Amino acid sequence: MLRPAVFLAGLLAGCAGFSGAGLKPGVATEAEVEKAMGPSAERRQVAGETVLFYSRLPAGREMYAARFGADGRLIAIEQRLTRENAQMLVARQSTREDVRNLFGPPFRVDDYPRLARQVWLYPMHEGAVRYTLNVDFTADGRVYEVKLYDEVDPDN
Repeated sequence: MLRPAVFLAGLLAGCAGFSGAGLKPGVATEAEVEKAMGPSAERRQVAGETVLFYSRLPAGREMYAARFGADGRLIAIEQRLTRENAQMLVARQSTREDVRNLFGPPFRVDDYPRLARQVWLYPMHEGAVRYTLNVDFTADGRVYEVKLYDEVDPDN
């Protein structure tokens, strides 16, 4: 009878590490974050900070950014795939680099050579509502358009 309880406790502990819950800013190191969250999908230098991206795409629909200061200590862990972050992108001004620094690596990249466009896709959610964030780029690497597509459940 004890086995289901042990399994459930292990499962819940795994979920906590999945988002970095329990890691303390100002205390946790990169090594501790990697141990808790697994290997990062990408490492970037952004505004004097080291940012490690942890992708939970596509099923988890989350991209966590673990931010570290020059001392190698954790500043914060943030879920970056949000509507508010998508609204920070500015057409004809934001670049691929800006998008990558904000959201991390895309889940999928689609090229449209006839239109001279590239689209980066990021599955995301707000509560139970599932979306796909599409960021369209022009040939010069500038954001052309940012769109959020509501994924309609065909059974409803």
